[in-house]
Amino acid sequence: MSARTWRRWEGDRPGWPAEETAIVLHDALGRWPEDLGFTTPPGWLRPEHHEEEDVERRAFEGVTAAALVAGPVAPQHVDPALIGYFQTQLEGHYRADMFLGPHDLIGTVAAQYQLIDKLVRSAKGETRGGLLRVGAAYAALVGWLYQDAGDMNGASFWRGVTQEIAMRSRDPHLIGYSLVNQAQVRTDLGDGHAVVDLCEAALDDADRLVPKVRIMAMQQQAHGASLTGERRAVDQLLDEAGRLLPRVDDDLPWGNACRRTPGYLEVQRATCYGRLGLGIEAGDLWAQVLTRVPETARRDRGVYMARQATAAAVACEPDQAVEIARTVAAIAVETRSARMGRELATLERMMRPWHDAPVGRDLAEILAPVTEGS
Repeated sequence: MSARTWRRWEGDRPGWPAEETAIVLHDALGRWPEDLGFTTPPGWLRPEHHEEEDVERRAFEGVTAAALVAGPVAPQHVDPALIGYFQTQLEGHYRADMFLGPHDLIGTVAAQYQLIDKLVRSAKGETRGGLLRVGAAYAALVGWLYQDAGDMNGASFWRGVTQEIAMRSRDPHLIGYSLVNQAQVRTDLGDGHAVVDLCEAALDDADRLVPKVRIMAMQQQAHGASLTGERRAVDQLLDEAGRLLPRVDDDLPWGNACRRTPGYLEVQRATCYGRLGLGIEAGDLWAQVLTRVPETARRDRGVYMARQATAAAVACEPDQAVEIARTVAAIAVETRSARMGRELATLERMMRPWHDAPVGRDLAEILAPVTEGS
């Protein structure tokens, strides 16, 4: 059927629904009305666009389902001992995240958050307050898992949930922690000024905060400074955070990366130096850090090694960069960490001067399984 025949045929059938007519046209000509110059009716979307919207809607619903359960729920007795139960589980999740990466944990942690949210609706008094506090920590972990998986929309949503629950808890430490969580997302988005704004907001009343929250805010602010090219600010912030480390002595179950991560502040400094293009300085720091990171911490070790490889490339040591990348690629395939994948993509960019050399071809071969799996 030609376009001219279609125009005549369409005019003879004014009563046909526009969408049905358009589909008949597509079946006959292999083209949609707008491809032939027709004015489409208001609200018309091609069927494949409907399918794309359905996929996006299902993905959004999957991310948000655990946090957006409609109430009311049936009242139930909530024993205060459940607070300790969830706190103990949380510590286990932190350890599992280091070993497994994000994908195997998101569903488990999100489901536990959903249970906490349900219990909060029935709990009273201090039990309710305790559940709100532990619920904020669970929401923060879900946000981190989505961020590590490379889903920044999911990460942003759950960071927002973290901030909401922290505000409801009236806990100034958690409120500061939630702002640092928001800043982490902005760091991954490369928005240094927003990172600094959020961390400064967290530190507005720093004397009220436990040392570890102040340390988290200062180290994240250092990342913001590295994104805006301010090395002096990076060093000042991390030096100040280092002076606070011996004072971290709280028993709060969340936000303990500064105690749990070997060489915590050296990791931040090395990352910031790498971002600033200080390849030699960053490489020296990564060599020190990696002697302290256990082999069992697969995901973190892989991320650090990828940054070490990039530092080697920046320092014009391509052979060293490729040798390190060989180990990282295997970890990236195993853990499916999008953060590690981003670090390897950065390495590829830094290795472009050697793209046509044997070492560049070796890197492409090494990274092929990572690229195919992404």
